[in-house]
Parts: sequence; C-alpha cells; structure tokens
Amino acid sequence: MPEESKKLQRIIELGLAISSINDLDLLLEKILQNARAFTNADAGSIYVREGDRLHFSYTQNETFQQNLPAGQKLVYSSFSIPIDNSSIAGWVTKNGKMINLPDVYHLPAGSPYSFDSSYDRISGYRTCSMLTFPLKTTRGDVAGVLQLINAKDADGKVSPFQQEDEAPLIHYANSAAAALERAKLMRGAILRMNKMAEMRDPKETGAHVKRVSSYALVIYEGWAQRKGVSRDEVERSRDLLRMAAMLHDVGKVAISDVIMKKPGRFTPEEFEIMKQHTVIGARLFEELFSDMDEAACVVALNHHERWDGAGYPGNVDFRSTGAPSTAPQGKKGEEIPLFGRIVAVADVFDALSSQRCYKEAWDEDKVLEEMKSQAGRQFDPELVEIFLENLTTIRQIKEMYPEAD
Repeated sequence: MPEESKKLQRIIELGLAISSINDLDLLLEKILQNARAFTNADAGSIYVREGDRLHFSYTQNETFQQNLPAGQKLVYSSFSIPIDNSSIAGWVTKNGKMINLPDVYHLPAGSPYSFDSSYDRISGYRTCSMLTFPLKTTRGDVAGVLQLINAKDADGKVSPFQQEDEAPLIHYANSAAAALERAKLMRGAILRMNKMAEMRDPKETGAHVKRVSSYALVIYEGWAQRKGVSRDEVERSRDLLRMAAMLHDVGKVAISDVIMKKPGRFTPEEFEIMKQHTVIGARLFEELFSDMDEAACVVALNHHERWDGAGYPGNVDFRSTGAPSTAPQGKKGEEIPLFGRIVAVADVFDALSSQRCYKEAWDEDKVLEEMKSQAGRQFDPELVEIFLENLTTIRQIKEMYPEAD
C-alpha cells in the first residue's frame, strides 16, 4: 500500500477512535493525543471556541511528561485569548486556514500574527516547528484550534511538520470538530441537569461536579494501574465514570426545598427523605439505554454506601418503589460497585474542602486526617491510599475548577 494511502487509512482510524468518546474533557485529550501520534509531535495544545474568544483547554508535552512520576499529569493554567490576527491560534480561527511554521522564532516576513515566547522563557522549553489548524464543523464554523509543536524525525530531532500530513489532518480535523460539537451538547445536557439540582441544593455547583468527576478519574486510573486493567478498558471506563460522576446527586431535583435549603441539621425524618435522592437519581437512568445510563445509575445509587455497611440506601429495589417498609442493611465492602466507592471518596473530599453557606472550608491537613481516619470505615481503604498517592494531581484539579467557575 502506498505511503499516502497508509496515512489516510490511519487518520480514518484515529477519527473513528474519537467518535465513541462522549465526555468533553476526555475527548479533547484524545483529539490532541491522536494528532501528536500521527505527526510525531513532542507537544501540543487544544483550544475551544466560546463566543469571540478561544479557551485554552488542554496541553501535552512529552519532554516534560518524562520528568514526572508515573501517572502524574502536567500542570497547566486555563486562560483565553481573543479571536483576532495577533496570535497564531487567533489568526487560524478567524481565517479558518492551517499554518505550518518550520520555526516560530523566524516567521515569514509580513506575517500579521506573532509568537508569544513568554511560555518558553518561563518553562525553558524551546518551541520550534508548529502546525496549527482549525477544527471546522460541517457548517464551516470553527469549533476549536489544534496546535502541534516540535515534530520529531526518526532520530528524535526536532524537524518541520511534513506538508504531506496536512491533507490527512484536515480530514481528521473535520472528524474532531463533529465529535467536539456532540460532546459539547452532551456536557451541556449534563450541566443543565445539575443546574436543576443546584436550584434545590446550593452546594451542588458546576465547579463541584467538575472537581468530583476529575478526582474520580484520578482515583480510577490509579486503581486500574494497580490491577493491570487493559488500556482499552481504562479508556472506556474513564469516559463512563467522568459523566456518571457529574450526575451523582441529580436525584436531589425531586427533594423538597424545605429540606434541601434548610440551614441547620436535618431531623431523623428529614434525613430519611433526603436519603431518597440516591434512589431517585438511579431511577432517572433505570431504562438503561446505554452504558452511560448504567454507569450513572450505579453512581447515583451507591455513592453514599459505606465500606463498613452503615451507608444508604442499601439493597433496595429502586425499579419499583425504592422505599422498603424497613430500612435495609447498607451494602458492604466490595458489594458496593467500584464506581460508587470511587465517587464516595471524591465527593466527601470535595465537600470537606469547600466553603458552603453553612460552613467554612476545612484546611487540607484536617481534611486529609479525616479521609485517613475513615479508610476501612466509610471508604474503601485501597482507594483512599490511591487518593493520597495522587495528592499533587488532586490539588491541581482543585485549582483548575474554583468555586467561581
């Protein structure tokens, strides 16, 4: 098979790989990862268009990644830039055209855009070759921009990006844009469902569910690494867990405002009503039309179960009434599904770490002491251990999604 045909076949396969990812953040990660693999790029970034600005959403850098402990990801700050001709990414968005630059420090004469070298100065990284291309929807709108940095040749030396890769990448960009639009719709639907819960429960904010779902992924990836789970299974489960974790408390939409917005402690009767949010949340997904429905059902039902069996709602038949005449014994240990056990750790950590109308945020030392003390009682002890091993990443996530988000 000619080399050109091989590349086209590979880019088609990469496009198909991203078409099955539903979570927006995981999709952005995979879009960038695939494009880097195709061009053998050392680094890259992806921007998502929101109105008249580009939001810097994800970055990868193999040179920096190799210096990090196994499983830890790069730290990066979220920011946005205007869509205009001053920056390379802005120009690509505004004009809808690809730019292939052999060396960003030597731009063609008369270029309307410029290269901001401040990141290089701060990080010590030398950006040289850069390939920036738009992610165009079927309507011709630019949904985002993909920027690849420092292609490497067979000897591992930085080289210009090959012109023959441009046409296949345009095909890939179209697939990526379509997947991006679909994932944005999915994320919007999930956030709207959470917004309804937030109207009932002031602590159920968009930032809260983004942090909880991100913490949950970190814990799951650590667990999967320990257990030797295959890469394909990890990819599939990450996508499901991310969305399910964002919906963990959606059942609160059906709990009375009298209870949800009560500033003080619940009475025993009120607490029994409050506990029903787990059953109600599960029933929202009981039809099980997809793997995502099943994961969301599992998480909603089980994220308040306890390792020692003292949690709720226990073994209820949520597909009937969900309200047995006598309180069932809570699930115990590994009777609790893995996703439920993981979200339990993530949810409690975020609740203790966050300020609410009825309490101040606990300082980190106090929170961690509480998490450790509840290992083997409230939480799966192995998951707490994994959580503590990944505190650096957990702290990064907390900073990425502040409460004002």
